[in-house]
Amino acid sequence: MQKIRTYIFDLDGVIVDTAKYHFQAWKKSAEELGIEFTKDSNELLKGVSRIRSLEIILELGNKKISDAEFDRILNEKNKNYLSYIEKMDASEILPGVLDALKWIKNEGGKIVLGSASKNAKPILEKVGLMEYFDAIVDGNDVSKVKPDPEVFLLGAERTNSKPEECLVFEDAIAGIQAANNAGMLSIGIGEKEVLKEADYVFADFTQISKEFLEKLENN
Repeated sequence: MQKIRTYIFDLDGVIVDTAKYHFQAWKKSAEELGIEFTKDSNELLKGVSRIRSLEIILELGNKKISDAEFDRILNEKNKNYLSYIEKMDASEILPGVLDALKWIKNEGGKIVLGSASKNAKPILEKVGLMEYFDAIVDGNDVSKVKPDPEVFLLGAERTNSKPEECLVFEDAIAGIQAANNAGMLSIGIGEKEVLKEADYVFADFTQISKEFLEKLENN
């Protein structure tokens, strides 16, 4: 086993809780289509692209719409989401994340963002975390969505890292599967029952000790 030298973070639900804003925006779009959209429905959208998310919502409502309407709803959803995140600041950073980023930097590790979000960069700028990242791979860079490992493999490539040298923090099962498919160590942030395919699972970053990270780093 290689020494861990690169740490790849998903964005939504791992670094910041923008998942709540996605939920509000998708709920508004679903209701416009006459489709019931619950928090359980929202779980199906975690870690997948915007296009696939709308396809899933249409499947839930057993509805078909024209290509023009599909594009209109996508654009409207994004406008609503952007209006929600416009007021984000450092208070939106999830507990323990900043400490983890500082520890990795102090240890000389590389930090990568690997997210399906196309709004990742502005969000990192708004919460003041951009300086911590050595590479950012987001929805603008990839053509395949998780559980395909493309986003994580590209992150490794951009930091000259081997997959086996990378550790991925993810809150979605599709993201955990993508990390595993990439041959990387996976840490789930959330519920063990949902993220059972991860190598390790923690409720949040406050439960991840420096001693644990040191053991992983040094195998």
